Amino acid sequence: MRALARLAIPLSVLLGASAARAEPPKAAVFDFQLANLGAQGPTDADIARLGPISDLLRTLLKDSGRYQIVSTDPVKEEVAKGSDLRKCGGCADEYARKLGADVAITGEIQKVSNLILNINVYVKDLRGNAPEKAYSVDIRGDNDLSFQHGVKYLVKNNLPPAEGAHPGGEPKRDTKG
Repeated sequence: MRALARLAIPLSVLLGASAARAEPPKAAVFDFQLANLGAQGPTDADIARLGPISDLLRTLLKDSGRYQIVSTDPVKEEVAKGSDLRKCGGCADEYARKLGADVAITGEIQKVSNLILNINVYVKDLRGNAPEKAYSVDIRGDNDLSFQHGVKYLVKNNLPPAEGAHPGGEPKRDTKG
């Protein structure tokens, strides 16, 4: 009987550990960059908006349980030296690896006009040979509120949910006894 009790404790620990949910992957979420601004150059408002919407994306992804967010601060200076993360031949992937991330997430804002804009997010899983995935939302209105709504919509409705979550990003609830 005692031998059975001694086996039951390690067995329950093993079963409990395997039932525990795996940690979400580590993601380096780089600041949004501007792209395709057409005939006009970036305005001060365009540039000022990049930091807050980048922070909003990081917060929403973390809060959704999709990713553990890794700080990009250690490579911020390198990125600022002129790297267009969408046209640098994989430099975002290399920066993300340097930061210990499993996933590189970049984003860009395309401004067709003062009324029509696109928010694009690109997700590259660095743990395998899967191709990069692109997600986009069109917004109307060149103002902070439009961008906030666009980023929230993109995370909630376009990006894939975390494992064990439904498309809205909220964890599934166990409704069984």
